[in-house]
Amino acid sequence: MKNFIDELNDAQRAPVLHKDGPLMVIAGAGSGKTRVLTYRIAHLMAQGVDSFNILALTFTNKAAREMKARIAQIVGSSEAKNLWMGTFHSVFAKLLRFDGDKLGFPSNFTIYDTQDSQRLIASIIKEMGLDKDVYKYKQVQNRISSYKNSLITVKAYFQNPELMEADAMAKRPRLGEIYQNYVDRCFKAGAMDFDDLLLRTNELLNRFPEVLMKYQERFKYILVDEYQDTNHSQYLIVKALADRFQNICVVGDDAQSIYSFRGANISNILNFQRDYDNVAMYRLEQNYRSTRNIVNAANSIIAKNKNQLEKSVWTDNDDGALIKIHRSPTDAEEGRYVAGNIWDTRMNQHTPNGHFAVLYRTNSQSRAIEDALRKRDIPYRIYGGLSFYQRKEIKDVLSYLRLVVNPKDEEALKRVINFPARGIGQTTVDKLTVAANHYNRSIFEVMEHLGKLNLSINAGTKRKLEDFVNMIKSFQIMNEGSDAFTLAEHVAKKTGLLLEFKKDGTPEGIARMENIEELLNGVKDFVEGQKEVVDAKGDLNEFLEDVALATDLDKDTGDDDRVALMTIHLAKGLEFPYVYIVGMEEDLFPSAMSMNTRSELEEERRLFYVALTRAEKQAYLTYTQNRYRWGKLIDAEPSRFLEEIDEKYIENLTPIDTGYRYKPLVDSDIFGEVDKSRLRQNKPTNSTPPSHKRPNESQLRKLRKLKPELSNPVGNTSALDENLDVGSLVNHTRFGRGKVLKIEGVGNDRKAEIKFDQGDVKKLLLRFAKLEVVG
Repeated sequence: MKNFIDELNDAQRAPVLHKDGPLMVIAGAGSGKTRVLTYRIAHLMAQGVDSFNILALTFTNKAAREMKARIAQIVGSSEAKNLWMGTFHSVFAKLLRFDGDKLGFPSNFTIYDTQDSQRLIASIIKEMGLDKDVYKYKQVQNRISSYKNSLITVKAYFQNPELMEADAMAKRPRLGEIYQNYVDRCFKAGAMDFDDLLLRTNELLNRFPEVLMKYQERFKYILVDEYQDTNHSQYLIVKALADRFQNICVVGDDAQSIYSFRGANISNILNFQRDYDNVAMYRLEQNYRSTRNIVNAANSIIAKNKNQLEKSVWTDNDDGALIKIHRSPTDAEEGRYVAGNIWDTRMNQHTPNGHFAVLYRTNSQSRAIEDALRKRDIPYRIYGGLSFYQRKEIKDVLSYLRLVVNPKDEEALKRVINFPARGIGQTTVDKLTVAANHYNRSIFEVMEHLGKLNLSINAGTKRKLEDFVNMIKSFQIMNEGSDAFTLAEHVAKKTGLLLEFKKDGTPEGIARMENIEELLNGVKDFVEGQKEVVDAKGDLNEFLEDVALATDLDKDTGDDDRVALMTIHLAKGLEFPYVYIVGMEEDLFPSAMSMNTRSELEEERRLFYVALTRAEKQAYLTYTQNRYRWGKLIDAEPSRFLEEIDEKYIENLTPIDTGYRYKPLVDSDIFGEVDKSRLRQNKPTNSTPPSHKRPNESQLRKLRKLKPELSNPVGNTSALDENLDVGSLVNHTRFGRGKVLKIEGVGNDRKAEIKFDQGDVKKLLLRFAKLEVVG
């Protein structure tokens, strides 16, 4: 076996060699924490710890796969397959498959994604006759999700007068009833949402001591990545499982705790030493990722936070370039600057597109960046947009597959019972839903026993419902002896989905067929991959669970050479040679909604710290003077975070404008229009005092050096005339660099035909064109 321990530095080696007892590893950005986790697991196995007795929890499936692959290289793939390693949700979904029956759930329970949950809540709100504008289903779903993550069950909710009063004050007094109905309907459908995977695991471990003891005995060594991002529910599960042997290793960085909006609790890592006795503390402070300027600048920012664990991140890397700060007049100009800079770097340094990332605080900021990149023909990918698995046609296929595994799945059934159209209308579905609620049975069970129930459904519709039931049952029989791909391909054809989109014939219909084909390709790939996994069958259950628990960053697009566009929250854990952090403005970053308390502001600062430490070689921070918000152009103020960076690590590409601008206290419109005729009558004979005469050309040239924007005052082309000629190289604020091909016209009608580097040829009126002659 390769001596992998020699690959570690002293700080990394210490926690890897530590065997028993609780330990915490505070790992600064880029300090090699994944390597430490991986090698610690490999070392435990090398020391004789059975791989079946190790539990490793991560926050993405991608991280788990990469760690398991690296462990396999060290200890062999056979042993690595036995590890319980994955995300909190995937590991505890597996646990609930084994023991969820004790809570009344089938082993083949469905996992509802956010869209499924929202659809069910919207149905419940409608059935209860509530005002959907007051009880907005997305807000209700968020509220229920926060309850579950805080371990507030329906019973706990109704025992808490403060919670009920808060909902009543928000004019949603029946939210508790919706919560109760939602839980009941999920249970009846044999379904759990993402939050249930944690809540129900807590319930299982607390209500059944024998189950807790079984898993405590099994997981003698527990490792948790990104511990600062755990919520209360996750914290309690880990605490319970580790209680017996206390061989728990948590790795994290309080400076990168940025998920409080999801329920993450930074006190979990801050108070770890209070939860366990004799905690061994290790610090990884050497940054291997970024240049010294980036590391030191990030340190100068995070030092402003009061609530943090002590550490001093440093690097042996080169100083590197200073952090560049750029000001643009508007968000559109900001986008053009970023795209132009990426273009220049690519051309000058032959840099792949995949080495660039543009990070923003909110998704809406991507539009201006996208527009600019498209005009430059620079390929990009948006992370966090519409997931492949959320597209309509994919959800249709998956809903049929979910029904095969769990016919009680109400949301899947409602989605496909009449798609492709088979003459089963909404009125019929409503009658089935009422009957299902009345008899406390699933809709599918009602459909199975139509002959015994006295429902006002005509004979023709009953036959169609029976045909649908028989079709699903035939799929279930086939599922008993087929892998996921064979069944999925059969379902796509037999249900008529492929034929439906083929008949469409439009580009959209063709695209949907191609997406279904890509889904089938994915199923085939999954089945082949499962052949390498111990005890895996490659069946439909395993595939659906894998899809349900996939995250946007887990998917491999097959084309990595694209500029990455994403929110800063999604960028956590990633790294890029060149990073652009856009929208560095007050009320945008830090967000106006996150400045009410010191803790909120400190989380925004941690978010900025995370953004900056994604950069390996170069970081650009951009902000605008004006930005469109809700269709209105508003004045923007530079972010306070820009001032917090130690000035010796930054370079202002556009020095901050300190010019005084008076902001009127009243709207000028109240004074009405100016009477132009009276102005002419009262015009003085000497309208321009001598001290305000227009500067001569010599004075203009001096002014231009101080203020480049004066190189082309509107309504006057003489400033350009003396330097502009055919063949001149110019720079335009919007179109970038270009070369003058032709000049024509005189005076105010003078025009220039210019070919810009991006390939466009434009004819510009010189008295309005924002041109600067550069050669």
